[in-house]
Amino acid sequence: MWQSKRKPVHKGLLALLAIILVVSIVITGCGKKDAAAGAGAGGTGTTPAPAAKGNPDDVLVTYKDNGKVTRGEFDKFISVLTLFQQQYAQFKDDPSFQQEMMNQYLTMKILASRADDKAKAEGEKEAQSQLSQIKTMMDAQEGGADGPLKKAGIAQADLDSFVKMNILAIVSEESKVTDADLQTAYQAKLAQDKNAYTTATVDHILIGTSDAATGKETRSKEDALKRAQEVKTKLDQGGDFAALAKEYSDDPGSKDNGGQYKDADITQWVPEFKKVAAELPINKISDPVETTYGYHVMKVESRKTKTFDEVKNDLKSEAAQTKMYDFSEKELPTLIQTNNLPKPAPAPAATTPSAPVADAPKTDAPKTDAPKTDAGTGK
Repeated sequence: MWQSKRKPVHKGLLALLAIILVVSIVITGCGKKDAAAGAGAGGTGTTPAPAAKGNPDDVLVTYKDNGKVTRGEFDKFISVLTLFQQQYAQFKDDPSFQQEMMNQYLTMKILASRADDKAKAEGEKEAQSQLSQIKTMMDAQEGGADGPLKKAGIAQADLDSFVKMNILAIVSEESKVTDADLQTAYQAKLAQDKNAYTTATVDHILIGTSDAATGKETRSKEDALKRAQEVKTKLDQGGDFAALAKEYSDDPGSKDNGGQYKDADITQWVPEFKKVAAELPINKISDPVETTYGYHVMKVESRKTKTFDEVKNDLKSEAAQTKMYDFSEKELPTLIQTNNLPKPAPAPAATTPSAPVADAPKTDAPKTDAPKTDAGTGK
């Protein structure tokens, strides 16, 4: 309950989610732009007209080596994306969205077509594993696996095709990643965050201020701090951490385990908790640490940085995604021959005054400073 909302993606689902995560970046950009312009494509301030409906066999895009994308296959691609991210449906008729999604689809399709026999065999094996996991998740929903597919307007074969193509594209790019690429990625992440690969065994006792399930306040911050200080005093006097965790802690994920999280990736935790986990001297009892969940009394039992060899496989997936992005940005535009999708409306040209603007009249009114706030607190 005290972890960051940004949770690491499980390695087994990384291949499936990679493209969806890239798409999310695109959607975020569309959303911000549209919010500022009344949800109009290209900042026009008007709602974009729906894309023209046509025959599923209509060719939307052609690319080198006799490649093509029909309306039918592109519509299925959008429908599968919407199955995973339902909020995408609101953008499906936006020309900017359609162009970006076509780039995503072409990236997957072309890179998958370049896979060698070894990548194809590995990709097929991984795809079957992922499809089995997806089916298990959908079976658990109301109506079973057929319900979500029917709602999205797609068949099982459409989902299978999407997953296999996506995974094959990534597996193919992974096979091209060199050790030099991985070393560069490893050092770059450490340069960005020296704790990017830090794991720690942390004991903690949370004195919460609200109920995890309902969000309802359970005690004031003052009362929580007082109780956390009481816990620290008992620990400083030799109290047993595990026993006190079971008695005091409001973290259901650790209290019955003596308050311990063993060999955990500290990047998954909220910033305040992560900082202490990274810096607190080993086996020292911390002062109460405030987070959005309440106050934590912490002890770090061990801490280490994962070596390059320990994270090599994860780095390979990340490096492959970088290669896919580079392909989309640099090579793909040189391959496309025709594009019959609706074009986004051009952004309105900036206007410049035809004559100098007169200075605003000066006044003797005193200037007033804006009220100051404490950074990050809003107080």
